[in-house]
Amino acid sequence: MVVTGGFAGVRNRLVVHRDGEWTVRSGDKPPRTGRQTAAEAAELRVALEDPAFALVPARPTGRPVADGFRYEVTHRHRVVVAGDDDRPPALQRVFDALPEGGPPTSP
Repeated sequence: MVVTGGFAGVRNRLVVHRDGEWTVRSGDKPPRTGRQTAAEAAELRVALEDPAFALVPARPTGRPVADGFRYEVTHRHRVVVAGDDDRPPALQRVFDALPEGGPPTSP
C-alpha cells in the first residue's frame, strides 16, 4: 500500500508479506518493521481474497477530499486506488486488517 497526500504531504509505503512480516517507510525516516500474528495475517489475507474486494472499483468514484489521502492497494497484480471518501465495505475490511490499525498516514 502507498499512502500519499494529506495536509503534510505524506508519501508512505507499507509492505506486508504473506507470513505477516511488515515494513513501513515514511519519507527519509528509518523504516518501521513488525510482524502480525498468524491470526492477523490470516484476517488480512481473507479480506484481500474476498470476492467482494475483487468488485471494488480500481479508481476512485467520488470527488477528491481537499488535503485528503490517496490509497493505492496492490494485491497480486491488481491495484485499487481510493480516497478518503471512497471506502466500500470490502476495502474498509482490508484497511482494518492492516498492521498498526490501518493505512500509514503519519508523516
